[in-house]
Amino acid sequence: MFQKFYQKACDSLLPQTLYVVATPIGNLADITLRALAVLSKADVVCAEDTRVTAQLLAAYGIQARLLSVREHNERQMAEKVIAALAEGKIVAQVSDAGTPAVCDPGARLVESVREAGFAVVPVMGASAVMAALSVAGIADSTFYFAGFLPAKAGERQKRLAQWQEADFPVVMFETPHRIAATLSDMQTLFPGRRLMLGREISKTFETFLSGTADELAARLQADSNQSRGEMVLVLHPAAQREADGLPPEAQQVMKILAAELPTKQAAELAAKISGANKKALYDLALEWKKTS
Repeated sequence: MFQKFYQKACDSLLPQTLYVVATPIGNLADITLRALAVLSKADVVCAEDTRVTAQLLAAYGIQARLLSVREHNERQMAEKVIAALAEGKIVAQVSDAGTPAVCDPGARLVESVREAGFAVVPVMGASAVMAALSVAGIADSTFYFAGFLPAKAGERQKRLAQWQEADFPVVMFETPHRIAATLSDMQTLFPGRRLMLGREISKTFETFLSGTADELAARLQADSNQSRGEMVLVLHPAAQREADGLPPEAQQVMKILAAELPTKQAAELAAKISGANKKALYDLALEWKKTS
């Protein structure tokens, strides 16, 4: 059964195409049949670190010509990739783990190849972002992916402060040597706000910790192992105030703006003017529409 779908994936590959291939973020079994087909048939495999990719390929008995394409040489190596595509070859692009060009090198190569007139095709796979969200217990389908938080304390605190009233979850990456400082910032900025810390997702020592910033900081302090490995933080949405708890002045501003503007735009402006919660104002306007 597997061979049938693998062969179908192989037969679907097109020459003069750059395939952007997602690779496992930990567990090698998370690779897809389509990714294996691309990697086995590609004439060239562009890798962030050829040593890491060589280990992945060896695990599946794949031999390929590897080309080192890192952040500092993407523009230069794009010329070689474009030349290979012009010769009718199939090129695959991978990063050390996960999806290329998402918090990893690859975007410049993709841009150059597309500008040269060649096709770029994504081959989806494991995602730390979606994995973390799927077990965070958040029903909201809207979320914001922030990538890695700034390394400098002042910039990080300023970035985090933007989400104090966010009515949507925020997913971010963090490193082991900065996680304690980040949780300390969150203790100040998000008291009582729910968080989830996913660590070493899909790997042997995978853990998921949920609670407030205070509770997570205490867990990490009690167990140094929880401060190791790849980390994903999911900040839950801020608790929303009920519409009937909005100040009368904010409700009046919203009523005026909602009469002239689309509801979403009116809520954004009313929130800026009054300082009230945007989601609460938006919900209030929807209630007005239902009862009118």
